[in-house]
Amino acid sequence: MKLKELLTDVTVTAMQADPDTEIRDIRYDSRAVRTGDLFVAVEGFQSDGHRFIQTALEKGAAAVLCQHAPAEAGPYVVTEDSRKALALVSGAYFGHPAEKMKMVGVTGTNGKTTVTLLVKHMLEDVLGAKVGLVGTISNWIGDEQLQTERTTPESYDLQKLFARMVDEGCTHAVMEVSSHALALDRVAGVRFDAAVFTNLTQDHLDFHKTMESYAGAKALLFSRCDRAAFNADDPWAAFMMDRAACPAVTFSAGGREADLRAEDVTLSADGVAFTARAGQERAPVRLAIPGSFSVANALAAMAAGGMLGLSLADCAASLGRAAGVKGRVEVVPTPDDFTVVIDYAHTPDALEKVLRTMKEAAGGRVVALFGCGGDRDRTKRPLMGAIAAGTADFCVVTSDNPRSEDPEAIIADILGGMPPEAPRKVISDRPAAIRWAIDNHLPGDVIVLAGKGHETYQEVKGVKRHMDEREIVAEHLRGSDR
Repeated sequence: MKLKELLTDVTVTAMQADPDTEIRDIRYDSRAVRTGDLFVAVEGFQSDGHRFIQTALEKGAAAVLCQHAPAEAGPYVVTEDSRKALALVSGAYFGHPAEKMKMVGVTGTNGKTTVTLLVKHMLEDVLGAKVGLVGTISNWIGDEQLQTERTTPESYDLQKLFARMVDEGCTHAVMEVSSHALALDRVAGVRFDAAVFTNLTQDHLDFHKTMESYAGAKALLFSRCDRAAFNADDPWAAFMMDRAACPAVTFSAGGREADLRAEDVTLSADGVAFTARAGQERAPVRLAIPGSFSVANALAAMAAGGMLGLSLADCAASLGRAAGVKGRVEVVPTPDDFTVVIDYAHTPDALEKVLRTMKEAAGGRVVALFGCGGDRDRTKRPLMGAIAAGTADFCVVTSDNPRSEDPEAIIADILGGMPPEAPRKVISDRPAAIRWAIDNHLPGDVIVLAGKGHETYQEVKGVKRHMDEREIVAEHLRGSDR
């Protein structure tokens, strides 16, 4: 493909390159550059790609796309924002694959994974469609699961994934669209047919600094979609809707007036049931994922289905055939006298929700086993400590992903939010903490392992090591049976 064809949507401020140059591929990592590639120099948080322009040219780059003119001699194109330009040239290189599928974007602090998987299930179940998914747990192309490292890939890798989806027959793609992806232009140039806002609570303030900045990043999604649905129960819904540039619908699980709402809600240990109402139309819904928040997630998925032309009745019936989601209120097999639940809750709001959910169903105590991630927003640590102490009957404070931080220092931050008299046990080693919680359970207890969810590793001192909580529970129970 010629350089000028890649630059069609890019604002060029200076050019010292032949527009007819043939480009073999696009690279944003100089180490991967080969002869004939376009190297895009992006200013990163750890390093600046502009420092490696000479390296890229020496390795045979046919041209460089950058944010300011390089000192090195060689073919270059200057643009106002090379990070955004990377997304635009990548879309052009792969033939704008997102335009060849129905695109659904879901954003919010909590619920994105569950909602996207439910939407994927409904589209496959009702329409018989082949659906791609970009998510936290994994990416999917139809029934093929692909592992992923972050919620939304870098823009080149995302466009490459979209192209593969199209090549393999996907007619729809459903995405978890993170605030980072929006703020860092990883989805620049992608137009969504439908977008959903789930909720907004404190998270990622290490990156966004303020809740207003965090909300503003989320709101960018609704300036690039054709239709949108908003959770009317969330206090940030009005903020999002004010910034939407498309027709909007609302949904409510909390009794508010909305285009789609839940009535006659019944909660149980194995799921939720309610009546979905849209105007005068009603449909019974049963979803095998426990927790009051599952009602909101079901409504969000139904709203997305409605925007894509699915009937209320078809959405409701399909949800009844949906399975649970790994790491989201996931019940782990244990003896009959207690229950272990794994949940990804790693924010104050999510932790409170899962603990309150289990309080509704527990026959005994609710035991919260949790920690907080290192190298992330420190302000939420005492908040999570306070929430756990105020909601659970007993707390086991341990590690999450300490990353480069001292686990004991993180735990100290958490304990700072807990009253001294709150019943608790502190064990920084997470596997040991899980074993202790199991050994000291009482009949009817629900032990909530919060924070890791679907993850099967723990990151300590920058090294990821295998740690699957399901395996820890199963192995310990087998050992105690001997």
